[in-house]
Amino acid sequence: MPKHFLMCRPEHFAVEYAINPWMQPEAGADRDLAIRQWEGLRSAYEDLGHKVSLIDPLEGLPDMVFAANGALVMGGRVYGARFAYPQRGPEGPAYLRWFAEQGYPVREPEHVNEGEGDFLALDDVVLAGTGFRTALSAHQEAQEFLGRPVVSLTLVDPRFYHLDTALFSLDGRNVAYFPEAFSQGSQEVLRRLFPDAVLADAADAEVLGLNAVSDGANVVINSEAAGLRRELSRRGYEVIPVELSELRKAGGGPKCCTLEIRGEF
Repeated sequence: MPKHFLMCRPEHFAVEYAINPWMQPEAGADRDLAIRQWEGLRSAYEDLGHKVSLIDPLEGLPDMVFAANGALVMGGRVYGARFAYPQRGPEGPAYLRWFAEQGYPVREPEHVNEGEGDFLALDDVVLAGTGFRTALSAHQEAQEFLGRPVVSLTLVDPRFYHLDTALFSLDGRNVAYFPEAFSQGSQEVLRRLFPDAVLADAADAEVLGLNAVSDGANVVINSEAAGLRRELSRRGYEVIPVELSELRKAGGGPKCCTLEIRGEF
């Protein structure tokens, strides 16, 4: 089934500050290359038959390209983001304003959360990350607003500062993840919930191979994640590799650039 994604062209992309271990301002980034790579990602989605809507990028917000962090959308309801770092603070209202202008019912959050960066929607539950960017109280707030059960997972490795850097959904009932990114208790929860999950190794996790997007049949994934690509192919998924090396300099990959709009208002 075709999906609906919201994306933001990286017109103002740069690495100007360091708020995660991937970011090295002294090394900089090539904005023009980032745009070309982002366009390749957008084309991959459209070639698969998915709909891509665009939000206007705002000057002074170099990370606004990472649309996944802007909200969580389920059943046509929009739970907004409240960013942990002031450098990204204005992004939350900008994304919420876009949805409100489209007519979606929106909820301005009281608690710190970074949208789909730390929330992953499945058929029956929402997986939610905490430990670096999203407060545990935001998990409860999202559950009350969306009416969906939320399962909290604790991230322990600062390289995997968002849930979507360490885990992605294969379909509505199964996931792929890197176990070592999670606390021992959270690893046990994941094993119980997803006994048939795809387990990634450190090599694939370290190129943000788990920051991937699956529609249940096709997986759009960073090209460098060779082992994960082979395993997904072995399990019958069509693997679509993309190059996002410039955006990875800010800690982002395909999923970071992609906010899924689930359900129309």
